[in-house]
Amino acid sequence: MNGNGKETPLIEVKGLKKAFEIKKGFLGQKKLLKAVDGVSFAIRKGETFSLVGESGCGKSTTGRLVTRLLKPSEGEVWYDGQNISGLSDNAMRPIRRNIQMVFQDPYASLNPRMKVKDLVAEPLLIHTKLTPGERDKLASELLETVGLNSLHAERYAHEFSGGQRQRIGIARALSVRPSLIVADEPVSALDVSIQSQVLNLLQDLQEEYGLTYLFISHDLSVVEHISDRIGVMYLGSLVETADKDALYDKPLHPYTQALLSSVPVPDPSLKKERIILKGDLPSPVDPPTGCRFHTRCPSCMEICKTQAPIFREVEPGHEVACHLYNE
Repeated sequence: MNGNGKETPLIEVKGLKKAFEIKKGFLGQKKLLKAVDGVSFAIRKGETFSLVGESGCGKSTTGRLVTRLLKPSEGEVWYDGQNISGLSDNAMRPIRRNIQMVFQDPYASLNPRMKVKDLVAEPLLIHTKLTPGERDKLASELLETVGLNSLHAERYAHEFSGGQRQRIGIARALSVRPSLIVADEPVSALDVSIQSQVLNLLQDLQEEYGLTYLFISHDLSVVEHISDRIGVMYLGSLVETADKDALYDKPLHPYTQALLSSVPVPDPSLKKERIILKGDLPSPVDPPTGCRFHTRCPSCMEICKTQAPIFREVEPGHEVACHLYNE
């Protein structure tokens, strides 16, 4: 509990920014690519908070900043009441076992030269003092937990399907009993039938182990299945956050409305008006002035071109950055 009597969020992100220096043009001029620009959100213990948006919007970079795989240019990341933004690698080491990551490509994230039992047990080697026999036993138990056979422990990653590899990645993340798992597009590389199996597995594990998820995806139908709350990102910034039901029932930001209009409806008798956004996603090296979405927004006003909207709460638990909702 904090001083106000409210429960401390497990993860709290405050004004997070990350810029990468790149060279551009024939003369190799150095410019800043603002991948994440002023993102703030909090994740309560035991919930699933999802980040959605187009490719290149900065959601994966945000996930890597939360796990401290990247250091922020500005802003803070708080884990369980502790500011971890500026911690050294040595100071971060005991915290890393509490924050694990499941990556998008289940093959690229697994060492092809290591047996499955060693892949799953590797975090135990780093973060615990278990004996080799104890690590192997726990690895076999974890494989059973994620729906694989303990006999698979002696095989290599290339001998498995994409869905099975992702289960191995999940078992690896679970091995040190983390409190937070950052899942970066964990099902986007899988067949649709396998996606639902992995999503159901993640939900079962959340209930069994009391996990908290930061779930990153571009697929709103996937996000609807697993989320408690959702944040919508555009060009490095959050444009809307809300509880899942509120976001799908009443999206406020024009960008969110366009994204939801593109989600397929399984009933062919239901017709839904599709909102087609004009133009391409602007470059994060040279973002538009004012509201970053104004170059593609069907509701663009003059103020949108010059003044950035404030991200504020317009309904209980529902925040949006849009001049349409100015007081």
